[in-house]
Amino acid sequence: MRLVGENIVNQGVYSLPEAQKMAEAMELDLVEISAQADPPVCKIVDFQKFLYQQRRKQKEMKANAVKVEVKEIRFGPNTGEHDYAFKLKHAENFLKDGDKVKAYVFFHGREIMFKDQGEAMLARFASDLEEWGKVETLPKLEGKRMNMILAPKAKK
Repeated sequence: MRLVGENIVNQGVYSLPEAQKMAEAMELDLVEISAQADPPVCKIVDFQKFLYQQRRKQKEMKANAVKVEVKEIRFGPNTGEHDYAFKLKHAENFLKDGDKVKAYVFFHGREIMFKDQGEAMLARFASDLEEWGKVETLPKLEGKRMNMILAPKAKK
């Protein structure tokens, strides 16, 4: 196994008993860092401190991760032009903020007969927002709802 670390004088390849003796002499633990490497990589460190640092790194990575929210915008099959423009502006702002937008047309009762109108409205919505977002899922009818998801475009 290959021994690495700041407290190793001569880093290199050692046998397992040799590495264990070195760790015992330093009153530290022998920790395997990379098992897939050939030869496996180990480090002589305090195991509790090593675990603490691992947890801290994971917590830091989780805090730095981008949290994507999904904002919903609801239409009816006969949504008026002013309402459409109003909702379009909101969706534009959501996409600029980095949130996904789930747009759907909800059909009440016999309005399901106008599903082609709903699909046309969602297609128009997607083309109007083309500058700020891209279609992640195409319009799809699920029960009485026709859903479509838009994701923000990557910032350059």
